[in-house]
Amino acid sequence: MVLESAPSSRFKPDPRQNGLRQYEPIATLESLDSDRPLELRPLVSIVLPAYNESAILTQNLQEICQYLDRLTDEYRWQVIVVNDGSRDNTGELADAFARTRPEVEVVHHRRNGGLGQALRTGFAQSRGDYIVTLDLDLSYSPDHVERLLDKIRQSGAKIVVASPYMRGGKASNVPWMRLMLSVWANRFLSIAARQSISTLTGMVRVYDAEFLKMLNLRSKGMDINPEVVHKAMLLDAPIEEIPAHLHWLEPALDNAQPKPPRRKSSMRIFRHIWATFYYGFVFRPVMFFIIPSLFFFGLALYSIFWMLIHWWTSYQVLFDSLPTGDRLPSPTHAIAIAFQNNPHTFIIGGMVLMLGIQLFSLGVLAVQNKRYFEEVFYLGTAIYRASSRRS
Repeated sequence: MVLESAPSSRFKPDPRQNGLRQYEPIATLESLDSDRPLELRPLVSIVLPAYNESAILTQNLQEICQYLDRLTDEYRWQVIVVNDGSRDNTGELADAFARTRPEVEVVHHRRNGGLGQALRTGFAQSRGDYIVTLDLDLSYSPDHVERLLDKIRQSGAKIVVASPYMRGGKASNVPWMRLMLSVWANRFLSIAARQSISTLTGMVRVYDAEFLKMLNLRSKGMDINPEVVHKAMLLDAPIEEIPAHLHWLEPALDNAQPKPPRRKSSMRIFRHIWATFYYGFVFRPVMFFIIPSLFFFGLALYSIFWMLIHWWTSYQVLFDSLPTGDRLPSPTHAIAIAFQNNPHTFIIGGMVLMLGIQLFSLGVLAVQNKRYFEEVFYLGTAIYRASSRRS
């Protein structure tokens, strides 16, 4: 994997006006290529899930559109805001903003369906050659968009992830609990997936639109992000990542207004932990069954070793107690005496042995089912791709 250690944006932030970043063009050879016909420039769809974001929606949409306006020398663009059943006036504000910008579209969910459902709706509405998913709170600044697009076009990858956890990336102003959960969840998933990707749960990404739309995604929550990576891995699709800066922004207020409380994480911790373990199992079921079974097999062998010692000790006692010339004592009699004197060794040894056998069997079945799913998914994707080409 090729790593990038520094941003290469053609625009630089200028925080001089009303708390908004202003983006000034930086002269490059690419920026001089303004004679390219508009219809030949790639169309980029920016998907923005929104749930109860009325406090920041208008300002952040303005900043995003201001940034994208500077990319028109190379790209056409559209912004799709998915109002995921917000209980405040997020939907009304998004509609009002869309009336001022023809590139902005708003899709409404009557009920909150979760991040995964919002992204799937946005993907279905996208018309672009590339689809970029971005947090509306701008915890990843808009200038990540161009870097993601540069990477996917240069590398030919199907997915490029913005990663604050790889070399060159960083995270700041994030609640400690959320940051630790995210860091360790991604490390766990990276080990389970056996991939050199440091961020599997992050939402800020760019996708090859044709590839993304043939994945048949099912998740409705935050687990859609590892689901996309998992299904891309099944198809052996190249996945890249770029170093990113995750920075939680506090809402900007006038000096006359009281200071707002520190922003809190809305991440549902137990659901996030469950989703992490679930996709760890999906990526590598052997970790959850066969590896623990080997531990129990080790305990069983240790118990069996002591069973043999107790049996041999009992057998020697029986042998020494027999009169000279009598036949050898029965081994089963020695086992009975050993069990009577040390029942815990036999009971615990038998229990851990049975548990090890059961876990090993479940692991074999899980691996077998995973292989079946991979074959069926690959076959279904191939059929979908063939039918799409015919149409």
